[in-house]
Amino acid sequence: MEISRRGLLGGAVAGTVLRASPASAHAADGVDWPRFLGTCDLVWQRVPRAWYEGPFLGNGFLAAAVYREPGANAVRITVDHSRVQDHRPEFGNEWGVARLAVGKLVLTPRGAITGVDWRLDLWNAELAGVIRTDRGDVRIRLFVHAGTDLLSLEVDGPHTLVFEPAEALSPRTIREPPPANFPRNPEPVVRTERDITTVVQPMAAGGQTATAYRKRGTTFLLSVQHSYPGVTAEADVRKAVRFAGPDRLLRQQHQDWWHAFYRKSFLSVPDQLLQSFYWIQLYKIASASRDTGPIMATTGPWIEPTPWPSLWNNLNVQLEYWLAYGSNHLELDPIPRTVRATQKILIDALRPQFRGDSMGVRRSTDAQFDDAGYVGAPGFSTDPEIGDLPWLLHNVWLHYRHSMDDRVLAILFPTLRRAMNYYLHFLSKGMDGRLHLAPTFSPEYGTAPDCNYGLALIRWSCRTLLEVEPDDPLAPKWREVLRDLVDYPVDANGFMVGTGVPFAKSHRHYSHMLAVYPLYLVSAESGQRDLIERSLKHWISFEGALRGYSFTGASSISAGLGRGDDALKYLREFVARFAQANTMYFEAGPVIETPLSGAQSVHDMLCQSWGGVIRVFPAVPGAWRDVALRDFRTEGAFLVTASQRDGRVEFVGVRSLAGQPLKLKANIPDPEVHGARKWHKQADGTLVIELGQGQEVLVHEKGRKPDLTIRPVPISTPAQPWGLPPLPDQGTTVTVDLTAAMDNDAFTNEFHMGDGDFDGTGNTYPAAQLPQTGQANDDGSRSSSSTATKAPRTTSSRKHKRSGFRRASTRPCTCSRPATTATPTGR
Repeated sequence: MEISRRGLLGGAVAGTVLRASPASAHAADGVDWPRFLGTCDLVWQRVPRAWYEGPFLGNGFLAAAVYREPGANAVRITVDHSRVQDHRPEFGNEWGVARLAVGKLVLTPRGAITGVDWRLDLWNAELAGVIRTDRGDVRIRLFVHAGTDLLSLEVDGPHTLVFEPAEALSPRTIREPPPANFPRNPEPVVRTERDITTVVQPMAAGGQTATAYRKRGTTFLLSVQHSYPGVTAEADVRKAVRFAGPDRLLRQQHQDWWHAFYRKSFLSVPDQLLQSFYWIQLYKIASASRDTGPIMATTGPWIEPTPWPSLWNNLNVQLEYWLAYGSNHLELDPIPRTVRATQKILIDALRPQFRGDSMGVRRSTDAQFDDAGYVGAPGFSTDPEIGDLPWLLHNVWLHYRHSMDDRVLAILFPTLRRAMNYYLHFLSKGMDGRLHLAPTFSPEYGTAPDCNYGLALIRWSCRTLLEVEPDDPLAPKWREVLRDLVDYPVDANGFMVGTGVPFAKSHRHYSHMLAVYPLYLVSAESGQRDLIERSLKHWISFEGALRGYSFTGASSISAGLGRGDDALKYLREFVARFAQANTMYFEAGPVIETPLSGAQSVHDMLCQSWGGVIRVFPAVPGAWRDVALRDFRTEGAFLVTASQRDGRVEFVGVRSLAGQPLKLKANIPDPEVHGARKWHKQADGTLVIELGQGQEVLVHEKGRKPDLTIRPVPISTPAQPWGLPPLPDQGTTVTVDLTAAMDNDAFTNEFHMGDGDFDGTGNTYPAAQLPQTGQANDDGSRSSSSTATKAPRTTSSRKHKRSGFRRASTRPCTCSRPATTATPTGR
């Protein structure tokens, strides 16, 4: 039976997910939603130049991003769809099953563009505002319908609007040309019948992508569909635009969906920059994913030039969906359904001799986990990365634990059982009587025996399998593994990569620390605080290869230690150094998981529920005197509502959706408990509460009468909106002729194999994509391979980051300070 959105979230337990009432019947909702989310809107007061600066919209399938058309007096609205991909796995995920762009709308005003005034309205999920020109304003209003693959664009003012289809070719061309033997997809076919134009892209492997659009009054409607192996997409999109409801009805349906979405949970902190960031991430994940759709690629549904046009299953996919669990939005998570639908692919991913009892997932795949080649294996490949399926299944476990839906458990157990069997092939007894793991690969560091990445996943897998089925025929083997498995290799600096391989160079992944986070096998509560602190300090001290998710990971690890100030410090480090104007993030291309994992770092500061214990406000930074949560979903299928005012926990309310045992650390010194059958307090302050399914409990300090209203907390750290503020006064400018210095020789690296024209307008390389330190490559060594002239940087008042492009042209440049030279380095 296919698990539908209704089925996955249905039943008496999960059905309560859709209710918007607070976790405690005593709590009141004091949120003025339009006003509150209005403080989190993104605002543009100058024209965004690229996808990482502009507005973005979507419904998990159809997606659009808005920014200036390079080299033209026009605005580009990209048109993408998360199901659009190639279907030739024999050519690998980078070309054969890559996500593909659909096309773009090019909106050209009659006058020359001089600026914009745009607002991305989160509450209504709509972009509205004006394009300013020297001949007057052009007003736009744009949304992607939440429930139907329809883009609705209203334009008021003199303009032209053209749809341009994209070539159906992997966006990896930013890095290298396609293989010589790779057949191109056919050219698209354009047809116009009456007022509807269709653009049909036939696929070499069969199937098609179809786009249909029409003008209806002042509204432009567009729809995209992809079908494989059938050719039904064209008929579907024609029907979508021909029979689209009235504009007013479409907008009302769209807004109703989003309003219900936001009301399912609430979170407020006194830091405006991070509060806005958090709610933008919720908007982002709902724009990018649905449980009925494909798992997000590294770019999300928005396709831009990238060397990574598919799923990466060794970190990216996992981080993409953590936000969905605590925020009470399981309806956004397609991983359980996808795992269920791809069992044969997961078996066939292994070499034939392992398929009888095992499963695995390749490092990078399409949304159906398909790709060429095999999962690595010791003795067969130089980088046998064999733990990616167990780590992916940890997300399925989290979905199960947050829903307690047995149908999800029925997907998890047999798949994890086979994934663990694959590890068993590579475990053997050593002279010390301990089980040792053959050399395997630690993403993305290197190969080592007794790799900590593998040891952590083996321990987690065996514990989870025994928790679910303690009498399974393989249970004795799992117990043997837990008893005899070698300890984690550690040295004076903390966790090593593996036996004989210390952590000795800059490394963006925290794969060697997976036992700490997110698996929580090693924790401060289990007496291993010193090991964790040493490991974290050593890992994060290597600057050269750290990236955005290094700092969100460090933030969450710090939260697990109860160090709220450190957690905030690392999260703000991510925001200051890596988050772009619209909260997007990139390395060599868009990488959506990192900002989404930043929102999870906020979750980890405010509520944790690993190990069978709900910890309320476990790592609140000292600067956050007031915080509020409503309907925060935890493991055990509880909804938590809680308030802290002036540094003191006002109350905690918990509703049980599944009747699971409740252990609560509420940070209330002398608690009074209402609504429980029985309860008692353990020596460490944990409250053990007997609570049945559907029942609620309210906890507050004895003798106090708490204010049970959940409302936005006062802002103590104000900030400007995300987006693009107007440029500051540049002062006097001096024209400098750089002809002699700029010879268009560019430079070539792993991200861009071209020469001198990165984006078609003479730009060599986006400065924001250069190494963050400008000093060290992945190995921590210096590099002086080439020299390039650097364009002036711009700095916003909120965060400092590189912006603009490095140019390689012979044009004179006007700048407010002298140009300088710099030595670029590897990533």
